[in-house]
Amino acid sequence: MPFVRISLRKGKSPDYLKALSDNIQHALVDTFDVPENDRFQTIHQHDENELIFDRTYLAGPRSDDFVYISITIGRPRTAETKKALYRRLVDLLAQSPGLRPEDVMIVISTSAPEDCSFGDGIAQMTDPDWKLRAIGGRQ
Repeated sequence: MPFVRISLRKGKSPDYLKALSDNIQHALVDTFDVPENDRFQTIHQHDENELIFDRTYLAGPRSDDFVYISITIGRPRTAETKKALYRRLVDLLAQSPGLRPEDVMIVISTSAPEDCSFGDGIAQMTDPDWKLRAIGGRQ
């Protein structure tokens, strides 16, 4: 149930945004055991003075192409799994849309099953059969 928030400066093309979105999803599927259709993302594009970041803190140097990716996940993952996601994600984003690894910041947060409602005012993931419902669609 990852929910991904992507923040970057305004001005990128629809193709760039699609590549960014698609490759984030590919990395989650490849490393985090996320079903392909479990895709919830939002892209926030900011003016220069609305996306503030240090160009060298713990990585860098960062350019104006800096992208902040915040991923909220349900069940916790191991440190090794998270490291695999970080590596896979920067590798895919380097291929398309051409982001430098130094320009990608990723933050993962966890939530409990009762912290999410996918609609209908129900905490679907608290139902013991939620995985079957997710595979089969709405029931």
